[in-house]
Amino acid sequence: MTKISLKRYLITGLLIWVPLVITLWVLDLLVGIMDQTLQLLPPQWRTEAWLGMHIPGLGVVLTVLTVFVTGVLAANIIGQQLVKFWEGVLARIPVVNSIYTGVKQVSDTLFAPGAQAFRKAVLVQWPGQGMWTIAFLTGKPGGDVANHLKGDYVSVYVPTTPNPTGGYFIMAPRANVIELDMSVDEALKYVISMGVVAPGGNDPKRGGAATPQKAGYQ
Repeated sequence: MTKISLKRYLITGLLIWVPLVITLWVLDLLVGIMDQTLQLLPPQWRTEAWLGMHIPGLGVVLTVLTVFVTGVLAANIIGQQLVKFWEGVLARIPVVNSIYTGVKQVSDTLFAPGAQAFRKAVLVQWPGQGMWTIAFLTGKPGGDVANHLKGDYVSVYVPTTPNPTGGYFIMAPRANVIELDMSVDEALKYVISMGVVAPGGNDPKRGGAATPQKAGYQ
């Protein structure tokens, strides 16, 4: 067996195990975090009390159930009034008000029904002329900012690689933003993989890339 064969087998094994191990590690981390919600239960209600052992994953069930019940309660008139009252209380607490308001605005933008954030992948020149990167449309400039921008501008989020949760928020002329013929998931994979995992639309075996269009945002 040659050195080239050994290297090829080793790389093939790594390509199989590395994604699997990382996936299991992330799942274990998420389950561990959600299992912390079991600490909110009285000691006599926990599985350690009546089974003598901790069952991993029950925190996930409790978290999903809590979120679901909260959504059901907040969907009626009484629940909406309670939410408004709670938000009013938080609004009167310094520092907490700023943090809660900012986080709520972001979550409403991302998760509210009909929200338009991160609905389109685009191509923008960043960080300078002649250098292009993938970004995501997040809306249009508003407030006093829009009064100081001459022309038609759109708001764009430029993610960092390989961690797309960090990035830059910029406002660019609509004419300088190119809408890509790929889904947000495909674009995120492209960013996270640092360009290694190219979207299927750019695979020459599948007919080449689609012609990009200027981005529109209603």
